[in-house]
Amino acid sequence: MDIAISPLPVIDFWFEFGSNYSYLSVMRIAQEAEKAGVRVRWHPFLLGPVFQSFGWTTSPFVLQKTKGEYVWRDMERLCLKYGLPWKKPGNFPRSAILPLRVAVLGAEEPWMAEYCRRMMQMNFAQDRDIDNAALVTEVLVAMKLPAADILKQALSDENKLKLRRQTEIAMTKGIFGAPSFFVGDEMFWGNDRLDDALLFCRAQSG
Repeated sequence: MDIAISPLPVIDFWFEFGSNYSYLSVMRIAQEAEKAGVRVRWHPFLLGPVFQSFGWTTSPFVLQKTKGEYVWRDMERLCLKYGLPWKKPGNFPRSAILPLRVAVLGAEEPWMAEYCRRMMQMNFAQDRDIDNAALVTEVLVAMKLPAADILKQALSDENKLKLRRQTEIAMTKGIFGAPSFFVGDEMFWGNDRLDDALLFCRAQSG
């Protein structure tokens, strides 16, 4: 007699490549979710339109100088805690439209987590301009993926619309920053809530 295997509980992960705190979560969520017995659904989106809906022209870390100074010191401490490389971006928040279009395209592909980690490291460990085809190609080629084909699909009108719709969905869900995590309708905001979200996810499945 076959024994039915229950599907893993799911956490929905909303992130942006220009978000420094998303960097921390992208770098650790796959490993932490695996330990917790949780499956990750990846949801890349654009933070810019979210900020614009609040009347902001850029990140609050730029608009509020004191908060920004705190955040960069906080990032130094947290990267040391997690053992992650860190280099303050010379341009923040850095545009990431093309990398996000690729991420939307590959959200359910087995290479998604690795792609996101590599892209985040380009931004927050190497301080490189990630919103260009040459760098995205470099990352995809290093992963032994068909870069030209992926970029062609990412730049299709259908996929561009998909990223736009993904961002609209984020706003309708009440997402106001990144990273954000959802377990069903329950939202957790910020890298420091990742562990809580995973625990909640496990508890809900029990």
